[in-house]
Formats: sequence, C-alpha cells, structure tokens
Amino acid sequence: MKINLQSLTIIKAHKSLIEGDFTAVELVQSYLDEIKKKNGEIHAYLEVYEDVLDQAKSADKAIADLKKENKEVPMLMGIPLAIKDNILVKGKTVSAASKILENYKATYDATVIKRLQQENGAILIGRTNMDEFAMGGSTEKSAYGVTKNPHDMRRVPGGSSGGSAAAVAGDLALAALGSDTGGSIRQPASFCGLAGLKPTYGVVSRYGLMAMGSSLDQIGPFGKTVGDAEIIFNAIRGRDPMDSTTLEKPKAENTLPISKHGESKVKGKKATNLKKSVIGVPWHFLDKGLDPAVKKNLDDTISKLKGHGYEIKEITLPNIAYSLPVYYVIMPAEVSSNMARFDGVKYGLHADGKNSIEDYFESRAAGFGPEVRRRILLGTYVLSSGYYDAYYYRANAVRRLITEDFNKAFESVDIILTPTAPSPAFKIGEKTADPVAMYLEDIFTVTANLTGLPALSVPTGFSEIEGKKLPIGMQLTSRHGDESALFQAGKDIEVEGK
Repeated sequence: MKINLQSLTIIKAHKSLIEGDFTAVELVQSYLDEIKKKNGEIHAYLEVYEDVLDQAKSADKAIADLKKENKEVPMLMGIPLAIKDNILVKGKTVSAASKILENYKATYDATVIKRLQQENGAILIGRTNMDEFAMGGSTEKSAYGVTKNPHDMRRVPGGSSGGSAAAVAGDLALAALGSDTGGSIRQPASFCGLAGLKPTYGVVSRYGLMAMGSSLDQIGPFGKTVGDAEIIFNAIRGRDPMDSTTLEKPKAENTLPISKHGESKVKGKKATNLKKSVIGVPWHFLDKGLDPAVKKNLDDTISKLKGHGYEIKEITLPNIAYSLPVYYVIMPAEVSSNMARFDGVKYGLHADGKNSIEDYFESRAAGFGPEVRRRILLGTYVLSSGYYDAYYYRANAVRRLITEDFNKAFESVDIILTPTAPSPAFKIGEKTADPVAMYLEDIFTVTANLTGLPALSVPTGFSEIEGKKLPIGMQLTSRHGDESALFQAGKDIEVEGK
C-alpha cells in the first residue's frame, strides 16, 4: 500500500503496525525510497545503515510474537528514526561531521540507543549531518557539506542538529534524536516546523554522546508533533549508572495515564494535565531584534493560550541579557577541555610530523575545521593563567544569578514563553562570514542550557517569504523536571502540517 508519510505520526504508525495496515518493512522501504529521491539535494543523512531492512524484519517478527502472546507492543517498535552523527551506535561510523573522526566506528551503544533499539524496538535508519562537533547554528560547518531546509532549499535547517531536523521535515524519517548545548535541537525544530525538546539536565543520559560542553549538553527528540517528541522522551529518559549526572524519573503529577495508543485510559478525557499553567512572558527581553513575523506569531500564540484558559503574566528576568556572553565564555572553555582527547594518537585521523608533538599539531590542524579551532582558542584563552578569574570564574558567577532569576520567576509562573529564534530560517551563506551574527541566533535558547531547565520548541505558524512558507517556533521553558507542563501547553498551541 502507498503510505502517506506527510501525515504520519508515531501514534498513527504504531496503530497501523498493530492493525496490519502495513508492516515495518513496508514503512522503512517508503522512507528509503524518499531518501533516494531527496537526500542528494537535502543532504540530511551522511549514511543510511545497510541493515535497515533487517532491523525492520526483526521488528515485524517481534510485533507478531507479542500480538500472538497478547502482550503490549512498545510504542516505538518498528518506528524508523534518524540519529545525529555524534551519538554512538555500536559498529557504525560516527564522525561528529569532522574529518578527524572520518572513519571512526563506535565500540559501544549510547544509552539512548540501547533504550530506543533494544528496549523499545525502534529502527535506526542512519546518521544525520550536523555542524562539526555540534559547533554551529546552521549545519554549514559540517566537514561533509551543507544541509538544506526542506521548506526552502536556499535556506539553512538550523544547527547544530540540522540533519536530524531536515530528515524529519523532509519525510526521510518519522522522528529523530539530536543534541542540544545552546539550542541545537530547538532552533532547527523552529526552522523546520517540528517539535524539539531540550530535557532537564540529567534526565537523559549523555553516555555515548560526544561531549561538547559537559555542563550544557543534553540529548533530546525531534517529532512532527509535541506528542511524538513526548513519546521518544519517555523512552530515553531515566537514571543511568554510566552517567553520574542522571536523575531518577520523577512521578508525574496532575496527569492521566497514557494507553499504548497514546490515548487516555480515562473515558472522555484527553491525556493532558488537568490544571492549566500560568505563562510568564519577559517582555523587557523581547522589545527589539525580533523579526516582524516572529513578533506577530508570538502575539497570536499568546492569544491562543488565553483562549485555552492559560493566565498570561509579565515577568522580569534581570540578568537574562548577560546569557549569551556568559554562554560564549563557558561553552568554549568546556570545548577546549573536551577536544583535547582528539590527538591523532588513540583513534581518528593521524598526520605525521617530525616528532610526537608535531604529529599532534599536524593531526589537529588537518582534522578540525575553522569553527572548532576558533572555539578551542577562545576556551583555552579564558582558562589561561591570569584570565581565569576575569572570564571563566565571573561567567559562572553570572550563570548562578541567571539561574536564580528563573527560579524566582517560577515562584509565580509555571512556564516562560519566548520565541525560539529571532527570525525564520536564514539563507545559506548569509551569516557564515560573521560569527557574532551566527551566535546571536542562540539568544533565546542558551538560557535553558545555562540553568539546566527543560525547554520545548513548538511549531506555531508560518511566514510567507519569497514565495515559501517558512516555519516559526515558540519556546516554552518550565521548572526542573516538569516536562509534562511543556507537553500540555505545547499540544494546545502547536500548528501541524507544512
């Protein structure tokens, strides 16, 4: 049968797989056909795994066996997912879109991969393009070429998880995983019309994720809908003994139990929080720099929230204006430390010099791209003797102030609303010559990483630009561990479709 990939969601696909409308093999083949037609232009995937159809056959057998035994079929069994190229899949190449790891094969599975594939039966289609080592906001910094936005091939899909976002938006995967250090899931989700979640720091294991900024990184999902992102989040979250920063699953409050088909088990009720949240809007931070289309969409979203019974309240975050400079001190410092392991000795690219020190210099010069080198230099500088107190120590002190501002705001509101990005997707090449202009794209997203709070980008509308409908996303941020509030509000404001 012909499968309509455009309208497919995880819940719909799960139901069809259970009822026999199509098999996992047929579903995967539909995506492989789309990849063959479109990926050459979009360049979402760096590699499609050779064993995809074998994975699908195993999923079909598992579904049949569970049905025969009258057992529940996991929601993600047989669901095809794309994986960002910095998350380890055992035996598969994982390069972080860098020449220094061009032929590196993972020796173990990341915890999120085990939870998706081994525990839930998901199918991994392949690895997606990204900014090198997740350092970028447009997926133009990949060593293997630029990824294009399926909504307008002249524009970027966002970054650094642009390949994952483009794969889902282009119907080359049903959902995907990305990583988020300063907005690398949420900004591509906004540019590509998807739901993208940066979970609470520590709720999802980072074991098997190539580290960029260890106090900032989180793995999270892309979905066509908020419901799809929620399903993947619930599958990958939880304590992991391999990551000491992970947290136990908190008990959900004010929620109804979810059935295996994503519907409430309570007759006549939707699977949603029973109490509407109070939404805080920091207008003082939104008074300039917003694209007019984004500003209008923000106003429309607030009106929609009011229509759903949410209370809107103006809030003040006194130190939020310092978030971007603080982030661009702390993140490069952590990058400098984390990149030291790529030395051309233990694994990855090796270039010969006259001695071991020259080997090290030659390997890193040949293996790292310009943006990675820039951030290593910045980070090494702010950590150096005589500058540590002036830059790194002071940035961490302001980071604490920003966190305190958010915690104080959450005494009177449940969710904070801002745009995800200041504008819709920009054109390829438009900001590559100006790193500061590119960094400003993170102005609304870095706060969630600095504070460890969960944040969700929700597709809330479109802007007609040069004959193309470009998506716009709004960002919802909530208290630590309260992703459920984000999912409830996100479902009330999301706009589905292209």
